[in-house]
Amino acid sequence: MATVSPENRWSYSLTLPHDPRSARVARITLRGVLESHGMDELADVTELIVSELVASSYLNTEGPAEVRLKQVANDRVRVSLWDKSPEIPAPFDRPARLPQRKATTGMEAGNGLLIVRQCAASWGSWSVGEEFPGVTGKLLWCELNRESGRRALHMAA
Repeated sequence: MATVSPENRWSYSLTLPHDPRSARVARITLRGVLESHGMDELADVTELIVSELVASSYLNTEGPAEVRLKQVANDRVRVSLWDKSPEIPAPFDRPARLPQRKATTGMEAGNGLLIVRQCAASWGSWSVGEEFPGVTGKLLWCELNRESGRRALHMAA
């Protein structure tokens, strides 16, 4: 009788203090994770994405954040960020199917999360408001694959 072994997917979580150095710590850590799992081609775009998510959390919340990197397929990872603010920032407050606003020169805020949506293969958000007493926060997530890496390189050129 043949047996089926479960896929060996991995997941890493990193809790970050409310500190301006947290984005750098997250970038370095996630690059190391991806390289150690042979997913080097996703390291650059993942660094960009996590940097923007952590920086947005730092600028718009008072508390710590948690970043999670999870392999969801052989060539696909999910990056998620949880913080204590239930407010979903634009453009994560709109479904993925709506047209994306292009980042333009002169815009001072919000471009980082637009970059996340433009590089990601898919994305979403989840908010916890007052439904659960004493618990608030949000989760922003996106999935990245090889095509995401190519889009990020194209944007940088």
